[in-house]
Amino acid sequence: MLAAIQPRVLRIAGLLRKRGEKIAVADGATGGLIAASILTVPGALDFFVGGGVVYSFRARDVLFDLPRDAYDGMRGTSEGYALLQARAIRDNFGAEWGLAESGSVGGSNHPSGAPAGRSCSAVAGPDGFELARVTETGRGDRIANMEAFATEALITLEEALNR
Repeated sequence: MLAAIQPRVLRIAGLLRKRGEKIAVADGATGGLIAASILTVPGALDFFVGGGVVYSFRARDVLFDLPRDAYDGMRGTSEGYALLQARAIRDNFGAEWGLAESGSVGGSNHPSGAPAGRSCSAVAGPDGFELARVTETGRGDRIANMEAFATEALITLEEALNR
């Protein structure tokens, strides 16, 4: 997967470097694959400040440092939820861009009841720019979904950077 996606990640790296901007990433159901993809680029420290895997409520609370009521009325794997996380990871890491993914990969029940194969990736950028996209694979294949969700998140990021 990492080799297949590296051309896209190299384009993303080039765009961020050209602008002198940095990104922080909140991997959810992708389990770190988004950050791992970015880290395949030599010198990623030029544009990647870090992030984390948000796989529990405790991780969410620590990484985003938001009050619990910030999530009131939101459901995981939704645009609003992913955008809130993209903004928080961007702001907490002092980056210009934040990328967050929240999904249900399958193999177990998602806390929000989201069906397996559903993910939402969101990008929060400078000057209030935001973009969110839902992905539905229709599959319960955990590994295939993790890879598909990471790929779609990076496609969303590249699209955002090209606007």
